[in-house]
Amino acid sequence: MSLTPSLPTPLRAVHDKVRHRAAIELRQRVAGDDARRRADGIWGKEGERWFTPQDPIWRVHLDASMFVGGIRALLLQSLHPLAMAGVDEHSTYRDDPWGRLQQTSNFISTTTFGTIPDAERLLARIRGIHRRVNGTFEGRPYRADDPVLLRWVHLAEADSFLRCFQQYGGGRLTPAEADTYVAQIGSVSSRLGFEAAPTTVAELDEALSAYRPQLQSTPAARAALRFILLDPPLAWTARPGYLSLVAGAIGTLPAYARSMLGIRLPPGGTTTLRAVGSVGAGGVRWMLSDPQVQDDRRVNQALETFPPQ
Repeated sequence: MSLTPSLPTPLRAVHDKVRHRAAIELRQRVAGDDARRRADGIWGKEGERWFTPQDPIWRVHLDASMFVGGIRALLLQSLHPLAMAGVDEHSTYRDDPWGRLQQTSNFISTTTFGTIPDAERLLARIRGIHRRVNGTFEGRPYRADDPVLLRWVHLAEADSFLRCFQQYGGGRLTPAEADTYVAQIGSVSSRLGFEAAPTTVAELDEALSAYRPQLQSTPAARAALRFILLDPPLAWTARPGYLSLVAGAIGTLPAYARSMLGIRLPPGGTTTLRAVGSVGAGGVRWMLSDPQVQDDRRVNQALETFPPQ
């Protein structure tokens, strides 16, 4: 189904111009000024990939719901005090949030859609960075390469990306496809240095529950929430759309996570937030439908390169 409404020719021109400007801005924010070069390196390079267009991980990671899922993952991850201490003390999320977003986007794109050699080189570089990140929180040491922390970060991302796709995505995964997605994203993240990544949704839920005793509301976690809500590096005109994505993220958080972050909702609040999140994800999907940014030829070439198995 087309995302572009049927419009008279004059209005169509205005619509297309507005969408294109919004899409260009979004692409630069997410992929950086060299978005085209990065895309060429991922989509245009020949070579074997870990996944194909028929895999659930492609469907999820290409969907606009990832913008909501990424915010949700950050909020959930912040509740592990040692993981959050590492972010708070070593990350540039306050000073250069777009740079951090671009790094995350590059990781997901390269490991999902890129060639195996490129994905493995990127994973090796990240493992090297993790070995140099360490510190203490309330007298407790932490390391970015700690398998326990790596696993928590992965669980929060896998759960967030999947749940937001099922809630806000352009389609839905069957239970079997959802299990496959969990196994596929785990096969990538576990290469960063942890074992026993969940391979089914049930295992993912169980693993998340096992971390509950380790979670804690900290000043750093609440500061991250305030930054996301109140201090995003966006023009005021762009904030309503952005906050609709934040609303969608909060609306899908577990109740315990909202409580730990100090978020109180009235009865029916999650339903309202999810409705707003659907609007936000739909807006991103509309922007991504811009043909000059989407470059369907590039995706179609990739689809032809990897026929159904």
